[in-house]
Amino acid sequence: MAFLLFLLLFIVPFASAQEEVFVGVNIGTDLSDFPHPTQVVALLKAQQIRHVRLYNADRGMLLALANTGVKVTITVPNEELVGIGQSNSTAANWVSQNVVAHYPATNIAAICVGSEVLTALPNVAAVLVDALKFIHSALVASNLESKVKVSTPLASSIILDSFPPSQAFFNRSWNPVIVPLLKFLQSTDSYFMLNVYPYFDYIQSNGVIPLDYALFKPLPSNKEAVDANTLLHYTNVFDAMVDAAYSAMADLNITNVPVLVTESGWPSKGDLNEPDANPDNADTYNSNLIRHVLNKTGTPKHPGVGVSAFIYELYNEDMKPGPVSEKNWGLFSSDGVPVYVLQLSDSGSVLANDTMNQTYCAAREGTDERMLQAALDWACGPGKVDCSPLFQGQACYEPDTVFSHATYAFDAYYHQMGRAPGSCDFNGAATITTTNPSHGSCIFLESNYRNGTLLNTTIPVSDSRSSGSGRKFKFSPAYIVIAAALLQIAQM
Repeated sequence: MAFLLFLLLFIVPFASAQEEVFVGVNIGTDLSDFPHPTQVVALLKAQQIRHVRLYNADRGMLLALANTGVKVTITVPNEELVGIGQSNSTAANWVSQNVVAHYPATNIAAICVGSEVLTALPNVAAVLVDALKFIHSALVASNLESKVKVSTPLASSIILDSFPPSQAFFNRSWNPVIVPLLKFLQSTDSYFMLNVYPYFDYIQSNGVIPLDYALFKPLPSNKEAVDANTLLHYTNVFDAMVDAAYSAMADLNITNVPVLVTESGWPSKGDLNEPDANPDNADTYNSNLIRHVLNKTGTPKHPGVGVSAFIYELYNEDMKPGPVSEKNWGLFSSDGVPVYVLQLSDSGSVLANDTMNQTYCAAREGTDERMLQAALDWACGPGKVDCSPLFQGQACYEPDTVFSHATYAFDAYYHQMGRAPGSCDFNGAATITTTNPSHGSCIFLESNYRNGTLLNTTIPVSDSRSSGSGRKFKFSPAYIVIAAALLQIAQM
């Protein structure tokens, strides 16, 4: 690579392909207690996360994400690749069921065809490009090819000799797959999806890679890594790996396919032999990654050309096999409690909320329905909670279950009482949570409350796993009268 002219040659082709730079999150499901999809979406809203990647095309999640504006990347699971890669009609059925049935209400922006197929399932690699083409053809048939990108996430380990980045190249044994894959991405104006894990590069380097270099920490100029071929200085592993990908593509004469990082993160806990998997390092890495992406600094090879990234991942996955670190990449535990608080005060609104200071009161899972009903009646009566938003046609009527309505009333009372100790108990029927359980149009932020007064009655209602029962909930008669009177006054 020659220096300035070479950089300019590479920057220009990306101008048309460059889109809004974003930080998203991956949502894995290997949890023993995976939250209800509406609770997942409530957390996304509370954290202002607008881009997510699913490892499947779960119908419940896609329905919950409808009309939220969140851009969704869905996945053809590896186990379905053979069928789709061998049959155009199978691919068409998959697109019909998982894309056409949900779009545009659910803003499906991309499809990942498999995940790390070359390294995870090398025996399936032969049908990978056909699978991408068949999926894309199905999108064309539905006039969605300009709306939904198609690509496949690859492990960074397929890039050899990755430092200095200028001399990186793909493992030649995979060229029969990589070459047609890149041509497909080029012809469809899609992304080269890459999983980038500086944590693994660091721990596998036997001390060659400094921890600060892996964590995006500032380095003195004499500690920066220098590409001897280009004289470009690298201050972090992430940029070096992204530029290595660009060089590997250039080695195959592909220079206008942008990189999208589909996975990157740092574990917050590890085995005894993984001391650097800890909350401080996870906080540092992910905070710096978000800041780096949103600042649109680009990479040394492509300065100013932003690289979007999905953080791995939203929740800790306690059912993941392998070492302790494999279970602890999440930003949150399954109940929505942050594993650590990201330091993002100067990087915009995405994931910048300190959720440790936002607490809500929700009905406790498994509580006897009669207990919930009695506590709900008390909250809407002697507790002086305005329950009018729970009336039919109002913002928080749906889902019409005791559990959801009780959550509304419990949380309203909890905040009326200034979140005082004991105000979220209701004889054991309620519990405090940091998850904002918004649902549909029934959305609120803690700032709606001031000095114990509710300023906006669209309080969140937590959906429950039994919300589809269809049972019509009724208030006790006395409280129907009270709430109706309050509603009439409010509308005067």
